[in-house]
Amino acid sequence: MLQIPAHIAEAIASKKAIVALESTIISHGMPYPDNVKTALRVEEEIRKQGAIPATIGIIEGVAVIGMTPGQIEEFGLRHDIMKVSRRDLPVVYAKRRWGATTVAATMILAEQAGIEVFVTGGIGGVHRGASDTFDISADLEELARTDVTVVCAGAKSILDLPKTLQYLETKGVPVYGYQTDEFPAFFVPNSGLSVDYRLEDEHDAAHIITTKRLEGLSGGVLVAVPVPAELALKKDVMDAAVDKAVREAEENHIHGYQVTPYLLRRVNELTNGASLTSNVALILNNARVGAAIAVALKKR
Repeated sequence: MLQIPAHIAEAIASKKAIVALESTIISHGMPYPDNVKTALRVEEEIRKQGAIPATIGIIEGVAVIGMTPGQIEEFGLRHDIMKVSRRDLPVVYAKRRWGATTVAATMILAEQAGIEVFVTGGIGGVHRGASDTFDISADLEELARTDVTVVCAGAKSILDLPKTLQYLETKGVPVYGYQTDEFPAFFVPNSGLSVDYRLEDEHDAAHIITTKRLEGLSGGVLVAVPVPAELALKKDVMDAAVDKAVREAEENHIHGYQVTPYLLRRVNELTNGASLTSNVALILNNARVGAAIAVALKKR
């Protein structure tokens, strides 16, 4: 069941520019109060660009497409919120639980609501050591099957980026670089890995996305936006922090859904808070780009 507030329902019916936002970043991605402050700043940034934000979360078993500031605050404070991907939706609905939507779940609900553009920080992907653990994010499968455009800063830097891009290629997911030829590495603007195609601006993006939809080519679109250079972390510092965090996670037998929140928190500690600052900056930058694309799509 979807609960769509009146202003979002009117925007959908009137074909206005709407940008979906996830809720896992609030409940599992950042500490309080940074999580709530960032979520509200991202919404405001989207409004400044002429689009309407719709933060998605599940409250007592009901998927809310466009949470209120009060609901976002509650997501930032509660400690019993379930991290929800595709496989978890039936349980959180049936048990009337609170659920924070991952990239995969947000894509599903955005598509159900009729929202094309979804902005996040970074997607999940193939984890390091996946040849042994088979730890591959459901985000990649969702990108292959769900008709939503995901605007992000690439895949999280804790992942195996070459294997993540190979997986996306195998699944036929187009990976576009926004004003870049390289796939960004979340906190770092360059990974040394190529994207499939460079987008020059939001109009270029809107043209290609519209063409894909009109031609009946199903599946998601990934638009990768580099973090602003002045707020990026140094690659050697980032690599050292990630390597250490990954080793500690293995030593402490941290697996499954616990891995990403642990690694992001530990990397923030190892970089003395620099990764959190960069994280906020890249999400705001993604919001600006995503909103511009959403507006351009509605003009076509």
